[in-house]
Amino acid sequence: MRKSLGLIVAVMLVAFAGGEARAEAVESKFKMTIGGYIKLDAIHQDAAVGAAGGALGTLGAVPSKAAEDTDQTVYTARQSRLNFAVTGPEALGAKTRAFLEGDFYGGGGTNSAGNLRMRHAIFAMTWDNTELSFGQFWDIFGPMAPSTLDFGTGNNIGAPNNPRVAQVRLQQTVTLTEGNSLRFIIGLQDPVQDFEENTVGNIAGQVVFSSNILGSSPGYWGLPMQPLTISLFGQYGQAKHQQFDNDDLLFEKKVDTWGAGLFAHVPILRSSNGKSRAGTLTFEGQTYIAEGLDWNGGTARRVIGTTAAEVEAAEGYGAIGQIIFYPVQQTGLTAGYGRRGILDASNYRAKGATGQRYNEGYFFNVAHDMGNVRLAAEYMRLEGKFFDSANDGTANRYQFSAIYFF
Repeated sequence: MRKSLGLIVAVMLVAFAGGEARAEAVESKFKMTIGGYIKLDAIHQDAAVGAAGGALGTLGAVPSKAAEDTDQTVYTARQSRLNFAVTGPEALGAKTRAFLEGDFYGGGGTNSAGNLRMRHAIFAMTWDNTELSFGQFWDIFGPMAPSTLDFGTGNNIGAPNNPRVAQVRLQQTVTLTEGNSLRFIIGLQDPVQDFEENTVGNIAGQVVFSSNILGSSPGYWGLPMQPLTISLFGQYGQAKHQQFDNDDLLFEKKVDTWGAGLFAHVPILRSSNGKSRAGTLTFEGQTYIAEGLDWNGGTARRVIGTTAAEVEAAEGYGAIGQIIFYPVQQTGLTAGYGRRGILDASNYRAKGATGQRYNEGYFFNVAHDMGNVRLAAEYMRLEGKFFDSANDGTANRYQFSAIYFF
């Protein structure tokens, strides 16, 4: 019996060793790097805001009076990310690169069983001052991403930047003087209005002025160092709005959807050497007006009016700002405020509109880095104001995050 067992073990070891000897290293034929982070979020909020199954926060419903009766506590690691960056060969005289990233907020997932979903999938060809890219990337409209721990990043309070949309974009950089440049961006992108049977993709663009006159300071999450940047942005599209009575189509009407705004990153206290965060102070702000951009959180609703004659795109505005301060290299403090509201309340009331008048949020967080590990804590207060003031509600949100970057 012992001999038989010994023979079986020996055969298994030989087979394993032989298989290992035959295995060949798998390598990409292009230069590729792997990155991302593991992120644990522990969240408590004293109102039912956002999906109970995930750390969505401001992506969910604006707090109402009814929601204040339900506390939520969530622990999740679903915001963890994995990405691949590839540098390819030259093509048509251009350098080529690709970036693919996913997280675990895929549809149907839970906090204990997150599903992988695509965040970014972009391919770019870069000449000296020109870049052509296509794939899925950040929406060109609304470039500001507030440095919140909340996964919503201010989406419903003036920073409608969460959609990552399929697009093709062309970027041209023009050098004005040494350290000063203009960047022109134009793109066609899916507006994520598929359910509205939109007739054309959104046309979006930015004009970005960058200058080293004030040096540089930290941006989003204190990670990129950025010079003085001022960006004008906008987009235009059309959508077919359909009105139903149960399953019967009453009418359909095409409405224009558009938006225009301004973003600024201002180094108030510059980095000492362009790399150090110690002693830096940054202001970032964004403001815009828009019509019918509910799909990305730019407006609270798509249209107002209930008959074919009176239906029109809902008008709204957004404004958000934040201060980022790093007293020392390892520790950063961020404080911000944002608000999204409607334009022309009398027109809304005349057409029988209900729901939100404006939403606003305040946030403060502190983050401390220890090598590749970041520990951070945040307080956020959200307020929802409605046409029926009896529905007005608030939500206090507390979050702790532990992040390991790799």
